[in-house]
Amino acid sequence: MSNYQKRSKTELAQRVAQDIFNGAYVNLGIGQPTLVANHLPAGREVVLHSENGILGMGPAPAEGLEDYDLINAGKQPVTLLPGGSYFHHADSFAMMRGGHLDICVLGAFQVSATGDLANWSTGEPGAIPAVGGAMDLAVGAKQTWVMMDLLTKTGECKVVSECSYPLTGLACVKRIYTDLCTLACTPDGLVLIDTVPGLAHAELERIVGLPIRQSA
Repeated sequence: MSNYQKRSKTELAQRVAQDIFNGAYVNLGIGQPTLVANHLPAGREVVLHSENGILGMGPAPAEGLEDYDLINAGKQPVTLLPGGSYFHHADSFAMMRGGHLDICVLGAFQVSATGDLANWSTGEPGAIPAVGGAMDLAVGAKQTWVMMDLLTKTGECKVVSECSYPLTGLACVKRIYTDLCTLACTPDGLVLIDTVPGLAHAELERIVGLPIRQSA
């Protein structure tokens, strides 16, 4: 019997942060991805971008020191590092669409094995669509990473052979970081980067329901 423990949200944020390279310009999407800002390795210079017009964000402010005139795209209070700047929303989207971001980290409802992304609507009646800048980020950043729980609350895997929800972008996701594993999306399907300790490859394939190649 498998004996493994899921990554906590903090551990997942740490796992994503460790792969962001020095000097990268990075957009962190609304929700779980914002936690990555708090776990960037000491001494690593990463310039964080927010689509509402900030470059050079720092970690979340300490309790009691929040400034609600300084918020990210998810309306959460943030800090600004020395040299950080504010600018017009249109300039922010020009950065996103112009290929000036090295990485964006987004949440998702579904990701296909070949990297299709669905993260703005479930298409359900009454669901509130929330595309924001996701489409611009997904196709504009040099690398799109997804950060999410592997399974829904009802136990369905969010990594699928083909997305059934409305698409945000085609073949745009390079990596999927989850509470159980890290996967790469390729034109030939999924490649395993790592799993949590104790989770066997065969068990992960059973959970996902798709073939997952071992990395070379």
